[in-house]
Amino acid sequence: MQTLYITGAGVSAESGIPTFRGTDGFWTIGSVNYTPQEMATRQMYLEKPDEFLLWYYQRFASYRDIRPNTVHQWLADKQLITQNIDGLDGKAGNPGYIPIHGRLDQVLRLAEQDQLQEPMQAPWADIAAAAEGLEEKAVKQILLDAFKIGHGGPENSVSLKPFVLLFDEYYTEQYRISEAESWMQTAEKMVFIGTSFSVNITNIALHHAVQSGAEIEIVDPQPVRLQGLEARYHQMTAADYIDKALDGQALHG
Repeated sequence: MQTLYITGAGVSAESGIPTFRGTDGFWTIGSVNYTPQEMATRQMYLEKPDEFLLWYYQRFASYRDIRPNTVHQWLADKQLITQNIDGLDGKAGNPGYIPIHGRLDQVLRLAEQDQLQEPMQAPWADIAAAAEGLEEKAVKQILLDAFKIGHGGPENSVSLKPFVLLFDEYYTEQYRISEAESWMQTAEKMVFIGTSFSVNITNIALHHAVQSGAEIEIVDPQPVRLQGLEARYHQMTAADYIDKALDGQALHG
């Protein structure tokens, strides 16, 4: 049976990265001056790039050295689409997984959303080394310099932008959306692990599952119950689910 795994923040929580919408989550914490929905936008990057970059630097780049956990390792040879931008599935050795929301360890040059380009390594490590012990104003300038942003703001084809799908952006071929939908259309089973079903890609996947009659499984300590859809639920952590799979136990919802 061809199985497609679709993962969310609950998987990387096993590595110590807070989920977005939990009580300690990034979305809950937000920013002093802006909500996350305002901060994680292309508009904010263009208008207040120093605030935008500092927000990502403080909330994500500090986790750049976290290693994959047993769930990432188990998924390393599976057909996988992840909503996570931490790059841990790549570090675990999955050669073809789709990071449908991008990867924070990579950057793009500022361009039109439909323009395809090869991602480059993000400069977070150099920034962290240069910014150690400095005040916020100085850190912001280091970020602007590293991302090639001058006084006039971000410049097309010059300035760097985190390879992350923002709230006011849309899925494009840069994020391999056609390939992802092709996987969804041919999957005989979809297993959703650690996701709150609050982003568009899960709705797209569920639509294809219904259209094709694919089996649906949901793994989460507090699983979202899908109204009107037949699904098997596993009320457990991703790690517990993998432990049972490794033990060869039958998994019944």
